[in-house]
Amino acid sequence: MEKKKSLKKFGTFGGVFTPTLLTIIGVIMYLRLGWVVGNAGLLGAWVIIIISFLITLTTALSMSSITTNIKIGAGGAYAIISQSLGLEVGGSLGIPRYVSQGMAVTMYIFGFREGWLSIFPHHPAFIIDLVVFIIIYAIAYKSADLAIRTQYFIMAIIVSSLIVIVLAAYYGSMQNSTVDSLKWGTFPGSVENNFSGSDFWIVFAVFFPAATGIMAGANMSGELKNPRKSIPVGTLWAIGLSFIIYMALAYWIARSASTEELLNDYNIMIKKSFFPPLVIAGVLGATFSSALASMVGSSRILYAMGQHRVLPGGKWLGETDKTGQPRNAMFVTGALVFFTMLLRDLNAVAPLVTMFFMITYAMLNIVVIIEQNLGLISFRPLFKVPKWIPWVGLVTSVLAMFIINPTITLVSVVVVLLVYGILLQRKLTTPFEDVRSGLFVSFAEWAAKRTSQLAHRQERAWKPNLLIPVSDPKSIKGVFSFLKNVAFPQGSIKLLGIGPENKADELANDVSDLSKAFQQSEVFSSWAVIRTENFAEGVNFANQAYRGSFIKPNIIFLNLANKDAYSKGFNDIIKEAARLQIGVLIYSQHPESGMGQRQIINIWIRNRAPNWKISWDIGNLDLSILIAYKLKRNWNAKIRLVTVVENEMQKKQALKFMTDLMDQARLPETEMAVYVDNFNELIKNAPTADLNIFGLVPNPDFEFMEKMNNETQTTCLFIRDSGLENIFA
Repeated sequence: MEKKKSLKKFGTFGGVFTPTLLTIIGVIMYLRLGWVVGNAGLLGAWVIIIISFLITLTTALSMSSITTNIKIGAGGAYAIISQSLGLEVGGSLGIPRYVSQGMAVTMYIFGFREGWLSIFPHHPAFIIDLVVFIIIYAIAYKSADLAIRTQYFIMAIIVSSLIVIVLAAYYGSMQNSTVDSLKWGTFPGSVENNFSGSDFWIVFAVFFPAATGIMAGANMSGELKNPRKSIPVGTLWAIGLSFIIYMALAYWIARSASTEELLNDYNIMIKKSFFPPLVIAGVLGATFSSALASMVGSSRILYAMGQHRVLPGGKWLGETDKTGQPRNAMFVTGALVFFTMLLRDLNAVAPLVTMFFMITYAMLNIVVIIEQNLGLISFRPLFKVPKWIPWVGLVTSVLAMFIINPTITLVSVVVVLLVYGILLQRKLTTPFEDVRSGLFVSFAEWAAKRTSQLAHRQERAWKPNLLIPVSDPKSIKGVFSFLKNVAFPQGSIKLLGIGPENKADELANDVSDLSKAFQQSEVFSSWAVIRTENFAEGVNFANQAYRGSFIKPNIIFLNLANKDAYSKGFNDIIKEAARLQIGVLIYSQHPESGMGQRQIINIWIRNRAPNWKISWDIGNLDLSILIAYKLKRNWNAKIRLVTVVENEMQKKQALKFMTDLMDQARLPETEMAVYVDNFNELIKNAPTADLNIFGLVPNPDFEFMEKMNNETQTTCLFIRDSGLENIFA
């Protein structure tokens, strides 16, 4: 079997600097810079260039910082964002950015065609597009090495075009300008709008795409010898050199042509050069190199997403041939470019392409802002930037988007959010650890610190956080559904394994599996094991230790099925729970009826005579109602309040109490049942229900509990408040 050849790796100059520089120095420089100067004047043009490069420079600095902190894989910005914020966020930007970069290839091909037709106006437009596409695709498909060697040749042409411009200046081209072109411009507009006027931001929107393209080198991240070094160095040098070129060319053209020439002739830079054919070659070379870099870069983005299974058919897309080239991703990219070529006019989607680039820039800055502010020890970039840098990059990127086209900006954001929503549903498996865990931990720490400073009880924020002692994991299976319905969706379950030292490891595995089962049922769960043979002692020690945690247990779950083994310890647990202000829930399952049809829940209220009045403290009733309400919502059941009184006067008082209770506690669809009878007699003919909830006295009678199971023929709960719940909150 033939072995795969090792993939050729590129250095800073070939892999990053060259494609980045050639993408920035593009067709806008040759064909629109003169028009920008004609509208904005030299001073205005310089301001536009400075603002544009400020946006890209700050983003490049942010990108440089993050790339020196991670081991970046293939995919450039997609890889950076995915490794920081997860595959869902990375994919939500990577997918539209891949499509937009494929469309960018088509736009560059169209730009090449326009330059070609200025020389050979009678050549068929589609044939030109097709030939250029075939050449670009063949070079990119062959290998990235051939593409980069081709770009060396193109760079030589572009450098030659700049040299003939310098020669034009040397031989006196800078003597024909008017004084007006050197000042702030009057923004008269363009030929297309009959010079009906323009403004600074419209001209900025035309020029700004010229400054983009800083990701061309980063897209090759998977094929660089040392991406941690090459991406920052190559990108920043390319930005710095291209900035100098743009500033110098603006000065030269402002001194070499009149305002009228600058406004009326998009080819003025070609005409004013020392040798126009070489500048035309530069225009063609710039568009060709940009198309080639985008073809190679976009296929690498698709390949990286395929490796991470972000897209359907990801395994196929993430494959390479024996030379290490992502042929399958290249094939799909070639098809995308070809079909977009058939549209013949991409003016409608051109702004969308720019917006996806800008959203990527914004997200790169957000990544650095998050990393810098989390303060995690894992953020140790070799290339450090001040904290204001990513903020400037983020704010200017967002402002530039809305300045260029607010409508397309909103459409772009909606597309990204839709893709994110789709990827979120797929529950992607991240092959690397991202910063989200640190982000969530930091939020949790911040919330914990703020909450701990609050003096009053957080009754409105109450959620059931159950502590469930487990000595025999099999006993949990019978109550799993019940526990899930008590905790779901916002509560939590802490499983506490209690057993002797010789069974601790086996118990830990079983309890861990139970915790995972709860998590798979969308209930947050954690676990711990205490090595002791004293059940009550283990539970009490755990509760004492949990007092120092932020999300501490507020309910202890005890299963009466374990009574024979632990009934002596139950009273000790209940007493310690009262001292620690933890609620207690004792579960007594009827062996035959279980939970029945889960349609009606009875809450038994003790006779409160003579004080049937609603107050903020309604006694040992808050937790019972809260648990019943949780079960009602998850079962879609009804609650019935039940009490037994001694006479008709008490019945009226009890009915009023229940009515007020339902109103103030906001209990919808709650039934009431008040009986004038003896409790022991009534319980034998208790109103039909699937679950009966009783209050738990400080020293419970376990025989009475079993009797309630038999008398009601239902599963029963015996609940005692912690004193921290409030049904009225």
